[in-house]
Amino acid sequence: MKIALLGYGKMGKTIEKLALEKGHEIVYKATQDSKEGDLLNADVAIEFSVAEAAVSHISFCFENQIPVVSGTTGWTQHYNEVLNTCEKCNGSFIYASNFSVGVNLFFNLNGYLAHLMQPWKDYIPSIEETHHVQKKDAPSGTAISLADGIIRHSHFNEWELDSKDSNKLNITSFREGDVKGFHRVEYHSTIDTLSIAHEAHSRDGFALGAILAAEWLIGKKGVYTMKDVLNLKNPLVKGMEG
Repeated sequence: MKIALLGYGKMGKTIEKLALEKGHEIVYKATQDSKEGDLLNADVAIEFSVAEAAVSHISFCFENQIPVVSGTTGWTQHYNEVLNTCEKCNGSFIYASNFSVGVNLFFNLNGYLAHLMQPWKDYIPSIEETHHVQKKDAPSGTAISLADGIIRHSHFNEWELDSKDSNKLNITSFREGDVKGFHRVEYHSTIDTLSIAHEAHSRDGFALGAILAAEWLIGKKGVYTMKDVLNLKNPLVKGMEG
């Protein structure tokens, strides 16, 4: 598989290392300041850049029939625009706030737990996330995905960072050292607290998941998620998502 790396920071370098170990070829690497190789030779693009560049990167690939796997966060206010471009160009696209297999299992668990907790109004959900100090966006895209999974099964209509509003789901963000990623969902009552958590020990899980998604996307058309890649379905709740 010939891979283009749109974004060559810490994540891009980790993807390169693991992709080469798996026998793939890197044919293009791009940062904000430099480009190396030929993007049009790629079988697939893996896009971990910056929010300001993500939409143009993704759209260019669609226009040139290059499947795209994107993990850049902070741009999803333009998500519908990107989907329209994908459809117009008959493109191939997977976006995930987090490609880690463990995190995507955590997303599924979070959705099922939210479904179970829905009748129990005395339990108030909240989300906490911690990342390294270089991470620019807060809350993390993973925390927002967790919030969406909870909101589907609760009285909340929206989330808010450091919220004091009882009608909004509270997310708390911390930036410390070189933390790769920690997320905890809590349901707190006056009697007890129920919680689930995921902690990343390295960036390898994110990178391997992105490579897995790229391998899976080759030869397909349309818009997919990591649930499709991992065939994640919850047999206990028919039709449940998140």
